[in-house]
Amino acid sequence: MQGLDRRSRARGPGGMAMTAAGRGAPHRPGRRLARRSPWLALVLLAFAQLMLVLDVTVVTVALPDIGAALNLGRGEVPWVMTAYTLVFGGLMLLGGRLADLFGVRRLTLAGLALFTASSLLCALSQDAAMLLAGRSLQGLGAALMSPAALATVMTLFTGPRRGKALGVWSGLAGVGSALGVVLGGVLTSEAGWRWVFAINVPIGVALLVAIPLAVPVRQQVGAAERGLDVPGAVLVTAGTAAAIYGLINVGSHGWAATSTVLPLVLAVAVWAAFAMIERRVRRPLLTVGLLGQRAVLAGSFLMLAATGLLVGGFFLGSFALQRAHNYSALHVGLAFLPIAVATVVGAQGGSQLLTRVGARIIAVTGLTLAAAGYAIAARWPQPAVMVTGLSIAALGIGATFVTAFSASLTDAAPAESGLRSALVNTFHELGGAAGVAVLASAAGAGLVTAQLASRDFTHAFTVGAVVAVVAVAIAAVLVPGVRRKPAAAGPPADRDTPVTADSSG
Repeated sequence: MQGLDRRSRARGPGGMAMTAAGRGAPHRPGRRLARRSPWLALVLLAFAQLMLVLDVTVVTVALPDIGAALNLGRGEVPWVMTAYTLVFGGLMLLGGRLADLFGVRRLTLAGLALFTASSLLCALSQDAAMLLAGRSLQGLGAALMSPAALATVMTLFTGPRRGKALGVWSGLAGVGSALGVVLGGVLTSEAGWRWVFAINVPIGVALLVAIPLAVPVRQQVGAAERGLDVPGAVLVTAGTAAAIYGLINVGSHGWAATSTVLPLVLAVAVWAAFAMIERRVRRPLLTVGLLGQRAVLAGSFLMLAATGLLVGGFFLGSFALQRAHNYSALHVGLAFLPIAVATVVGAQGGSQLLTRVGARIIAVTGLTLAAAGYAIAARWPQPAVMVTGLSIAALGIGATFVTAFSASLTDAAPAESGLRSALVNTFHELGGAAGVAVLASAAGAGLVTAQLASRDFTHAFTVGAVVAVVAVAIAAVLVPGVRRKPAAAGPPADRDTPVTADSSG
Protein backbone atom coordinates (compact mmCIF):
# COMPACT_ATOMS: atom_id res chain seq x y z
CA MET A 1 0.00 0.00 0.00
CA GLN A 2 2.79 2.39 0.82
CA GLY A 3 4.49 1.62 -2.49
CA LEU A 4 1.19 2.11 -4.29
CA ASP A 5 0.65 5.40 -2.44
CA ARG A 6 4.10 6.64 -3.42
CA ARG A 7 3.43 5.74 -7.04
CA SER A 8 0.08 7.51 -6.93
CA ARG A 9 1.63 10.67 -5.52
CA ALA A 10 4.21 10.56 -8.30
CA ARG A 11 1.50 10.82 -10.90
CA GLY A 12 -0.43 13.89 -11.94
CA PRO A 13 -3.98 14.22 -13.23
CA GLY A 14 -5.03 11.45 -15.53
CA GLY A 15 -2.22 9.17 -14.33
CA MET A 16 0.53 11.11 -16.15
CA ALA A 17 3.88 10.65 -14.49
CA MET A 18 5.40 13.83 -13.05
CA THR A 19 9.07 14.69 -13.49
CA ALA A 20 11.31 15.61 -10.61
CA ALA A 21 11.06 19.24 -11.60
CA GLY A 22 7.29 19.01 -11.69
CA ARG A 23 6.63 17.48 -8.23
CA GLY A 24 4.66 19.77 -6.02
CA ALA A 25 3.23 21.72 -8.99
CA PRO A 26 0.18 20.96 -11.10
CA HIS A 27 0.91 19.28 -14.39
CA ARG A 28 0.00 21.29 -17.50
CA PRO A 29 -0.75 19.44 -20.74
CA GLY A 30 1.99 19.97 -23.27
CA ARG A 31 4.38 21.55 -20.73
CA ARG A 32 6.88 18.72 -20.74
CA LEU A 33 6.99 18.49 -24.54
CA ALA A 34 7.35 22.26 -24.85
CA ARG A 35 10.25 22.30 -22.37
CA ARG A 36 11.96 19.50 -24.27
CA SER A 37 11.35 20.93 -27.72
CA PRO A 38 10.97 24.72 -27.74
CA TRP A 39 12.84 24.80 -31.04
CA LEU A 40 10.35 22.33 -32.54
CA ALA A 41 7.55 24.70 -31.56
CA LEU A 42 9.51 27.55 -33.16
CA VAL A 43 9.94 25.60 -36.41
CA LEU A 44 6.21 24.83 -36.63
CA LEU A 45 5.17 28.39 -35.87
CA ALA A 46 7.77 29.70 -38.31
CA PHE A 47 6.32 27.53 -41.10
CA ALA A 48 2.88 28.92 -40.33
CA GLN A 49 4.17 32.50 -40.37
CA LEU A 50 6.08 31.82 -43.58
CA MET A 51 2.81 30.96 -45.34
CA LEU A 52 1.37 34.32 -44.34
CA VAL A 53 4.38 36.28 -45.55
CA LEU A 54 4.59 34.29 -48.78
CA ASP A 55 1.05 35.26 -49.67
CA VAL A 56 1.99 38.94 -49.78
CA THR A 57 4.09 38.44 -52.92
CA VAL A 58 3.34 34.91 -54.17
CA VAL A 59 0.65 36.20 -56.56
CA THR A 60 2.89 38.86 -58.14
CA VAL A 61 4.17 36.65 -60.95
CA ALA A 62 0.85 34.82 -61.30
CA LEU A 63 -1.29 37.96 -61.79
CA PRO A 64 -1.30 37.87 -65.63
CA ASP A 65 -2.51 34.26 -65.66
CA ILE A 66 -5.11 34.92 -62.93
CA GLY A 67 -6.47 37.94 -64.80
CA ALA A 68 -6.78 36.01 -68.05
CA ALA A 69 -8.42 32.95 -66.45
CA LEU A 70 -11.04 34.89 -64.49
CA ASN A 71 -11.51 37.75 -66.99
CA LEU A 72 -10.49 40.35 -64.42
CA GLY A 73 -10.73 44.00 -65.39
CA ARG A 74 -7.80 46.39 -65.20
CA GLY A 75 -9.05 47.80 -61.90
CA GLU A 76 -9.57 44.35 -60.36
CA VAL A 77 -6.16 42.80 -61.03
CA PRO A 78 -4.18 44.83 -58.43
CA TRP A 79 -6.69 43.95 -55.72
CA VAL A 80 -5.85 40.26 -55.98
CA MET A 81 -2.60 41.17 -54.24
CA THR A 82 -3.68 44.15 -52.17
CA ALA A 83 -6.98 42.90 -50.70
CA TYR A 84 -4.90 40.51 -48.62
CA THR A 85 -2.49 43.23 -47.53
CA LEU A 86 -5.33 45.62 -46.72
CA VAL A 87 -7.15 43.27 -44.32
CA PHE A 88 -3.93 41.77 -42.91
CA GLY A 89 -2.48 45.15 -42.00
CA GLY A 90 -5.75 46.78 -41.04
CA LEU A 91 -6.76 44.15 -38.47
CA MET A 92 -3.30 43.37 -37.08
CA LEU A 93 -3.64 45.42 -33.89
CA LEU A 94 -7.01 43.86 -33.14
CA GLY A 95 -5.47 40.43 -33.64
CA GLY A 96 -2.66 41.29 -31.23
CA ARG A 97 -5.09 42.43 -28.54
CA LEU A 98 -7.30 39.37 -29.00
CA ALA A 99 -4.21 37.19 -28.57
CA ASP A 100 -3.35 38.95 -25.31
CA LEU A 101 -6.94 38.59 -24.07
CA PHE A 102 -7.98 35.10 -25.10
CA GLY A 103 -4.75 33.13 -25.42
CA VAL A 104 -2.01 33.08 -28.00
CA ARG A 105 -2.29 29.38 -28.88
CA ARG A 106 -6.06 29.61 -29.33
CA LEU A 107 -5.75 32.60 -31.67
CA THR A 108 -2.85 31.00 -33.54
CA LEU A 109 -4.93 27.93 -34.34
CA ALA A 110 -8.11 29.89 -35.14
CA GLY A 111 -6.26 32.20 -37.50
CA LEU A 112 -4.43 29.31 -39.16
CA ALA A 113 -7.70 27.40 -39.67
CA LEU A 114 -9.35 30.43 -41.29
CA PHE A 115 -6.31 31.12 -43.48
CA THR A 116 -6.22 27.48 -44.66
CA ALA A 117 -9.93 27.35 -45.47
CA SER A 118 -9.86 30.67 -47.33
CA SER A 119 -6.82 29.51 -49.33
CA LEU A 120 -8.99 26.66 -50.62
CA LEU A 121 -11.70 29.19 -51.48
CA CYS A 122 -9.16 31.19 -53.52
CA ALA A 123 -7.99 28.07 -55.34
CA LEU A 124 -11.55 27.17 -56.32
CA SER A 125 -12.53 30.71 -57.37
CA GLN A 126 -14.60 31.09 -60.52
CA ASP A 127 -14.85 34.89 -60.67
CA ALA A 128 -13.42 38.08 -59.25
CA ALA A 129 -15.87 38.34 -56.34
CA MET A 130 -15.09 34.85 -55.09
CA LEU A 131 -11.34 35.36 -55.37
CA LEU A 132 -11.33 38.76 -53.65
CA ALA A 133 -13.55 37.41 -50.86
CA GLY A 134 -11.11 34.56 -50.36
CA ARG A 135 -8.13 36.92 -50.31
CA SER A 136 -9.86 39.14 -47.74
CA LEU A 137 -10.58 36.15 -45.51
CA GLN A 138 -6.96 35.07 -45.87
CA GLY A 139 -5.99 38.50 -44.58
CA LEU A 140 -8.33 38.15 -41.61
CA GLY A 141 -6.86 34.76 -40.72
CA ALA A 142 -3.34 36.14 -41.04
CA ALA A 143 -4.18 39.13 -38.82
CA LEU A 144 -5.42 36.77 -36.10
CA MET A 145 -2.56 34.30 -36.37
CA SER A 146 0.57 36.36 -36.95
CA PRO A 147 0.77 38.38 -33.70
CA ALA A 148 -0.41 35.38 -31.69
CA ALA A 149 2.28 33.13 -33.16
CA LEU A 150 5.04 35.63 -32.44
CA ALA A 151 3.72 36.19 -28.92
CA THR A 152 3.92 32.40 -28.43
CA VAL A 153 7.57 32.48 -29.44
CA MET A 154 8.13 35.27 -26.91
CA THR A 155 6.71 33.09 -24.12
CA LEU A 156 8.82 30.07 -25.08
CA PHE A 157 12.13 31.94 -25.25
CA THR A 158 13.62 34.60 -23.01
CA GLY A 159 17.04 36.16 -22.57
CA PRO A 160 19.74 35.38 -25.15
CA ARG A 161 17.72 32.41 -26.43
CA ARG A 162 14.93 34.82 -27.28
CA GLY A 163 17.38 36.78 -29.41
CA LYS A 164 18.27 33.64 -31.37
CA ALA A 165 14.59 32.80 -31.85
CA LEU A 166 13.87 36.33 -33.01
CA GLY A 167 16.74 35.99 -35.47
CA VAL A 168 14.96 33.03 -37.04
CA TRP A 169 11.57 34.75 -36.93
CA SER A 170 12.71 38.08 -38.31
CA GLY A 171 14.40 36.35 -41.22
CA LEU A 172 10.94 35.12 -42.28
CA ALA A 173 9.81 38.68 -42.98
CA GLY A 174 12.41 39.02 -45.70
CA VAL A 175 12.84 35.50 -47.02
CA GLY A 176 9.06 34.99 -47.20
CA SER A 177 8.72 37.99 -49.48
CA ALA A 178 11.59 36.70 -51.62
CA LEU A 179 10.40 33.09 -51.78
CA GLY A 180 6.89 34.30 -52.61
CA VAL A 181 8.10 35.53 -55.98
CA VAL A 182 10.19 32.38 -56.56
CA LEU A 183 7.40 30.00 -55.57
CA GLY A 184 4.80 31.96 -57.52
CA GLY A 185 6.88 31.67 -60.68
CA VAL A 186 7.50 27.94 -60.30
CA LEU A 187 3.90 27.03 -59.42
CA THR A 188 2.36 29.23 -62.12
CA SER A 189 4.57 27.77 -64.86
CA GLU A 190 4.53 24.13 -63.77
CA ALA A 191 1.16 23.55 -62.06
CA GLY A 192 -1.10 26.52 -62.81
CA TRP A 193 -2.07 29.62 -60.87
CA ARG A 194 -4.60 27.84 -58.63
CA TRP A 195 -1.75 26.01 -56.91
CA VAL A 196 -0.38 29.35 -55.72
CA PHE A 197 -3.24 29.18 -53.20
CA ALA A 198 -3.93 25.42 -53.00
CA ILE A 199 -0.45 24.61 -51.71
CA ASN A 200 -1.40 26.27 -48.40
CA VAL A 201 -4.13 23.70 -47.71
CA PRO A 202 -2.12 20.50 -46.98
CA ILE A 203 0.56 22.52 -45.16
CA GLY A 204 -2.06 24.30 -43.05
CA VAL A 205 -3.84 21.05 -42.12
CA ALA A 206 -0.55 19.44 -41.08
CA LEU A 207 0.32 22.45 -38.91
CA LEU A 208 -3.13 22.44 -37.29
CA VAL A 209 -2.40 18.89 -36.13
CA ALA A 210 1.22 19.44 -35.09
CA ILE A 211 1.14 22.82 -33.33
CA PRO A 212 -1.10 21.72 -30.41
CA LEU A 213 1.31 18.86 -29.71
CA ALA A 214 4.34 21.15 -29.43
CA VAL A 215 2.96 24.41 -28.03
CA PRO A 216 1.66 24.44 -24.44
CA VAL A 217 -1.51 26.12 -23.24
CA ARG A 218 -0.56 29.14 -21.16
CA GLN A 219 -2.93 30.97 -18.86
CA GLN A 220 -3.61 34.59 -19.79
CA VAL A 221 -3.10 36.52 -16.58
CA GLY A 222 -5.72 39.22 -16.08
CA ALA A 223 -7.42 38.59 -19.42
CA ALA A 224 -10.92 38.84 -18.00
CA GLU A 225 -10.21 42.17 -16.35
CA ARG A 226 -8.61 43.86 -19.35
CA GLY A 227 -11.62 43.59 -21.67
CA LEU A 228 -11.77 44.51 -25.34
CA ASP A 229 -11.83 48.05 -26.70
CA VAL A 230 -14.20 47.67 -29.66
CA PRO A 231 -14.36 51.39 -30.63
CA GLY A 232 -10.58 51.54 -30.61
CA ALA A 233 -10.39 48.42 -32.75
CA VAL A 234 -12.81 49.90 -35.29
CA LEU A 235 -10.92 53.21 -35.47
CA VAL A 236 -7.41 51.80 -35.77
CA THR A 237 -8.56 49.28 -38.37
CA ALA A 238 -10.34 51.95 -40.41
CA GLY A 239 -7.36 54.30 -40.22
CA THR A 240 -4.86 51.63 -41.24
CA ALA A 241 -7.13 50.41 -44.04
CA ALA A 242 -7.50 53.97 -45.37
CA ALA A 243 -3.73 54.47 -45.32
CA ILE A 244 -3.06 51.22 -47.17
CA TYR A 245 -5.80 52.00 -49.70
CA GLY A 246 -4.29 55.42 -50.37
CA LEU A 247 -0.80 54.01 -50.78
CA ILE A 248 -2.03 51.29 -53.12
CA ASN A 249 -3.88 53.86 -55.22
CA VAL A 250 -0.68 55.82 -55.87
CA GLY A 251 0.56 53.21 -58.33
CA SER A 252 -2.52 53.64 -60.53
CA HIS A 253 -3.45 57.31 -60.16
CA GLY A 254 -0.45 59.13 -58.70
CA TRP A 255 0.12 61.09 -55.51
CA ALA A 256 -1.99 64.12 -56.48
CA ALA A 257 -5.18 62.21 -57.30
CA THR A 258 -8.20 62.80 -55.08
CA SER A 259 -8.55 59.03 -54.64
CA THR A 260 -5.04 59.05 -53.14
CA VAL A 261 -5.09 62.22 -51.06
CA LEU A 262 -8.50 61.74 -49.41
CA PRO A 263 -7.80 58.25 -47.98
CA LEU A 264 -4.42 59.40 -46.62
CA VAL A 265 -5.96 62.49 -45.01
CA LEU A 266 -8.77 60.32 -43.63
CA ALA A 267 -6.21 57.92 -42.19
CA VAL A 268 -4.43 60.71 -40.32
CA ALA A 269 -7.73 62.07 -38.98
CA VAL A 270 -8.94 58.64 -37.83
CA TRP A 271 -5.61 57.84 -36.18
CA ALA A 272 -5.75 61.18 -34.34
CA ALA A 273 -9.27 60.40 -33.12
CA PHE A 274 -8.07 56.94 -32.06
CA ALA A 275 -5.23 58.44 -30.02
CA MET A 276 -7.62 60.82 -28.26
CA ILE A 277 -10.11 58.08 -27.43
CA GLU A 278 -7.44 55.66 -26.21
CA ARG A 279 -6.30 58.19 -23.62
CA ARG A 280 -9.81 58.31 -22.12
CA VAL A 281 -11.22 54.77 -22.18
CA ARG A 282 -10.75 52.47 -19.18
CA ARG A 283 -9.46 49.51 -21.17
CA PRO A 284 -7.67 50.84 -24.27
CA LEU A 285 -6.76 48.65 -27.21
CA LEU A 286 -3.37 50.36 -27.37
CA THR A 287 -1.56 52.37 -24.75
CA VAL A 288 -0.65 55.36 -26.90
CA GLY A 289 2.49 55.90 -24.85
CA LEU A 290 3.80 52.61 -26.25
CA LEU A 291 4.39 54.34 -29.58
CA GLY A 292 6.41 56.94 -27.72
CA GLN A 293 8.89 54.35 -26.50
CA ARG A 294 12.05 54.72 -28.49
CA ALA A 295 12.59 50.99 -28.98
CA VAL A 296 9.07 50.39 -30.32
CA LEU A 297 9.18 53.46 -32.57
CA ALA A 298 12.61 52.47 -33.92
CA GLY A 299 11.54 48.90 -34.62
CA SER A 300 8.39 50.05 -36.40
CA PHE A 301 10.37 52.49 -38.57
CA LEU A 302 12.98 49.88 -39.49
CA MET A 303 10.25 47.39 -40.44
CA LEU A 304 8.52 50.01 -42.59
CA ALA A 305 11.72 50.95 -44.43
CA ALA A 306 13.10 47.41 -44.83
CA THR A 307 9.84 45.89 -46.11
CA GLY A 308 9.23 48.80 -48.47
CA LEU A 309 12.66 48.44 -50.02
CA LEU A 310 12.45 44.65 -50.32
CA VAL A 311 8.90 44.34 -51.70
CA GLY A 312 9.37 47.43 -53.88
CA GLY A 313 12.53 45.89 -55.30
CA PHE A 314 10.68 42.71 -56.22
CA PHE A 315 7.92 44.73 -57.84
CA LEU A 316 10.35 46.67 -60.02
CA GLY A 317 12.56 43.67 -60.72
CA SER A 318 9.64 41.50 -61.77
CA PHE A 319 8.37 44.15 -64.20
CA ALA A 320 11.86 44.76 -65.56
CA LEU A 321 12.62 41.09 -66.19
CA GLN A 322 9.23 40.23 -67.70
CA ARG A 323 8.52 43.39 -69.68
CA ALA A 324 11.97 44.60 -70.72
CA HIS A 325 13.79 41.26 -71.02
CA ASN A 326 10.92 38.84 -71.85
CA TYR A 327 11.54 36.46 -68.94
CA SER A 328 8.92 33.79 -68.27
CA ALA A 329 7.24 33.46 -64.85
CA LEU A 330 9.47 30.48 -64.01
CA HIS A 331 12.61 32.30 -65.14
CA VAL A 332 11.73 35.31 -62.99
CA GLY A 333 11.20 33.10 -59.95
CA LEU A 334 14.54 31.35 -60.39
CA ALA A 335 16.32 34.65 -61.04
CA PHE A 336 15.23 35.88 -57.61
CA LEU A 337 16.72 32.89 -55.75
CA PRO A 338 19.98 34.77 -54.93
CA ILE A 339 17.91 37.55 -53.36
CA ALA A 340 16.11 35.05 -51.14
CA VAL A 341 19.41 33.48 -50.05
CA ALA A 342 20.93 36.90 -49.36
CA THR A 343 17.97 37.82 -47.15
CA VAL A 344 18.44 34.69 -45.03
CA VAL A 345 22.19 35.20 -44.75
CA GLY A 346 21.67 38.83 -43.75
CA ALA A 347 19.10 37.93 -41.09
CA GLN A 348 21.26 35.23 -39.53
CA GLY A 349 24.38 37.36 -39.70
CA GLY A 350 22.57 40.27 -38.10
CA SER A 351 21.31 38.03 -35.30
CA GLN A 352 24.84 36.88 -34.52
CA LEU A 353 26.24 40.40 -34.66
CA LEU A 354 23.66 41.70 -32.18
CA THR A 355 25.60 39.98 -29.40
CA ARG A 356 28.76 41.91 -30.32
CA VAL A 357 27.71 45.31 -31.66
CA GLY A 358 24.80 47.66 -31.04
CA ALA A 359 21.51 47.58 -32.94
CA ARG A 360 22.13 51.09 -34.29
CA ILE A 361 25.32 49.99 -36.06
CA ILE A 362 23.61 46.98 -37.65
CA ALA A 363 20.60 49.03 -38.79
CA VAL A 364 22.77 51.77 -40.32
CA THR A 365 25.04 49.24 -42.03
CA GLY A 366 22.10 47.21 -43.36
CA LEU A 367 20.33 50.23 -44.81
CA THR A 368 23.62 51.45 -46.32
CA LEU A 369 23.93 48.11 -48.13
CA ALA A 370 20.35 48.55 -49.33
CA ALA A 371 21.20 51.98 -50.74
CA ALA A 372 24.31 50.60 -52.46
CA GLY A 373 22.38 47.70 -53.99
CA TYR A 374 19.68 49.99 -55.37
CA ALA A 375 22.35 52.30 -56.77
CA ILE A 376 23.97 49.36 -58.60
CA ALA A 377 20.59 48.35 -60.09
CA ALA A 378 20.01 51.96 -61.18
CA ARG A 379 23.45 52.36 -62.77
CA TRP A 380 23.61 48.94 -64.49
CA PRO A 381 20.01 47.68 -65.05
CA GLN A 382 20.97 44.61 -67.11
CA PRO A 383 19.42 41.42 -65.61
CA ALA A 384 22.52 39.85 -64.02
CA VAL A 385 23.82 43.10 -62.51
CA MET A 386 20.35 44.19 -61.41
CA VAL A 387 19.81 40.92 -59.53
CA THR A 388 23.29 41.27 -58.00
CA GLY A 389 22.44 44.77 -56.80
CA LEU A 390 19.11 43.65 -55.33
CA SER A 391 20.90 40.74 -53.63
CA ILE A 392 23.32 43.17 -51.97
CA ALA A 393 20.34 45.24 -50.87
CA ALA A 394 18.62 42.10 -49.52
CA LEU A 395 21.68 41.20 -47.48
CA GLY A 396 21.40 44.50 -45.63
CA ILE A 397 17.61 44.36 -45.44
CA GLY A 398 17.73 40.91 -43.81
CA ALA A 399 19.97 42.29 -41.05
CA THR A 400 17.62 45.26 -40.68
CA PHE A 401 14.65 42.95 -40.16
CA VAL A 402 16.45 41.29 -37.23
CA THR A 403 17.19 44.67 -35.69
CA ALA A 404 13.56 45.78 -36.08
CA PHE A 405 12.19 42.79 -34.19
CA SER A 406 14.93 42.80 -31.55
CA ALA A 407 14.61 46.51 -30.83
CA SER A 408 10.84 46.25 -30.40
CA LEU A 409 10.38 42.93 -28.62
CA THR A 410 13.45 41.91 -26.62
CA ASP A 411 12.26 43.64 -23.42
CA ALA A 412 8.53 43.07 -23.98
CA ALA A 413 6.53 41.84 -20.99
CA PRO A 414 4.38 38.76 -21.67
CA ALA A 415 1.17 40.80 -21.22
CA GLU A 416 2.01 43.11 -24.14
CA SER A 417 4.11 40.89 -26.40
CA GLY A 418 1.13 40.18 -28.66
CA LEU A 419 0.38 43.87 -29.09
CA ARG A 420 4.01 44.78 -29.73
CA SER A 421 4.37 42.05 -32.33
CA ALA A 422 1.13 43.27 -33.95
CA LEU A 423 2.55 46.80 -34.16
CA VAL A 424 5.74 45.60 -35.84
CA ASN A 425 3.84 43.37 -38.26
CA THR A 426 1.40 46.17 -39.07
CA PHE A 427 4.33 48.24 -40.27
CA HIS A 428 5.48 45.22 -42.30
CA GLU A 429 2.22 45.39 -44.28
CA LEU A 430 2.32 49.19 -44.51
CA GLY A 431 5.91 48.99 -45.70
CA GLY A 432 5.04 46.62 -48.52
CA ALA A 433 2.22 48.86 -49.72
CA ALA A 434 4.35 51.99 -49.36
CA GLY A 435 7.31 50.49 -51.21
CA VAL A 436 5.22 49.44 -54.19
CA ALA A 437 3.40 52.79 -54.19
CA VAL A 438 6.52 54.96 -54.11
CA LEU A 439 8.49 52.98 -56.68
CA ALA A 440 5.52 52.48 -59.01
CA SER A 441 4.95 56.22 -58.94
CA ALA A 442 8.65 56.77 -59.73
CA ALA A 443 8.45 54.34 -62.66
CA GLY A 444 5.55 56.36 -64.04
CA ALA A 445 3.56 55.44 -67.12
CA GLY A 446 6.32 53.13 -68.27
CA LEU A 447 4.77 50.30 -66.30
CA VAL A 448 1.83 50.12 -68.71
CA THR A 449 3.91 50.49 -71.87
CA ALA A 450 3.89 47.45 -74.12
CA GLN A 451 7.64 47.37 -74.72
CA LEU A 452 10.11 48.61 -72.14
CA ALA A 453 13.88 49.00 -72.01
CA SER A 454 16.18 48.59 -69.01
CA ARG A 455 16.71 52.35 -68.78
CA ASP A 456 12.99 52.86 -68.11
CA PHE A 457 13.57 51.60 -64.55
CA THR A 458 16.69 53.67 -63.80
CA HIS A 459 14.75 56.53 -62.23
CA ALA A 460 12.71 54.21 -59.99
CA PHE A 461 15.78 52.37 -58.70
CA THR A 462 17.45 55.73 -58.07
CA VAL A 463 14.48 56.82 -55.97
CA GLY A 464 14.83 53.58 -53.99
CA ALA A 465 18.49 54.37 -53.32
CA VAL A 466 17.58 57.88 -52.11
CA VAL A 467 14.90 56.48 -49.80
CA ALA A 468 17.44 54.07 -48.32
CA VAL A 469 19.92 56.92 -47.71
CA VAL A 470 17.24 58.92 -45.90
CA ALA A 471 16.43 55.84 -43.81
CA VAL A 472 20.13 55.55 -42.88
CA ALA A 473 20.09 59.10 -41.51
CA ILE A 474 16.93 58.50 -39.49
CA ALA A 475 18.16 55.17 -38.13
CA ALA A 476 21.44 56.74 -36.97
CA VAL A 477 19.43 59.03 -34.68
CA LEU A 478 16.39 56.93 -33.77
CA VAL A 479 17.64 53.37 -33.20
CA PRO A 480 18.97 52.78 -29.67
CA GLY A 481 22.42 51.27 -29.27
CA VAL A 482 21.17 48.14 -27.51
CA ARG A 483 23.12 44.90 -27.66
CA ARG A 484 22.14 41.39 -26.64
CA LYS A 485 24.37 39.68 -24.11
CA PRO A 486 25.63 36.21 -25.07
CA ALA A 487 24.24 33.27 -23.17
CA ALA A 488 26.05 32.50 -19.95
CA ALA A 489 27.19 28.97 -19.24
CA GLY A 490 24.97 27.13 -16.82
CA PRO A 491 24.59 23.66 -15.32
CA PRO A 492 23.47 20.96 -17.76
CA ALA A 493 20.06 20.67 -16.15
CA ASP A 494 19.31 24.32 -16.85
CA ARG A 495 20.40 24.58 -20.47
CA ASP A 496 16.85 24.21 -21.77
CA THR A 497 15.40 26.63 -19.25
CA PRO A 498 14.66 30.16 -20.45
CA VAL A 499 16.78 32.84 -18.81
CA THR A 500 15.83 36.38 -17.90
CA ALA A 501 15.84 38.89 -20.76
CA ASP A 502 18.80 41.23 -20.69
CA SER A 503 19.88 44.06 -22.94
CA SER A 504 22.25 46.95 -22.53
CA GLY A 505 22.33 50.52 -23.77
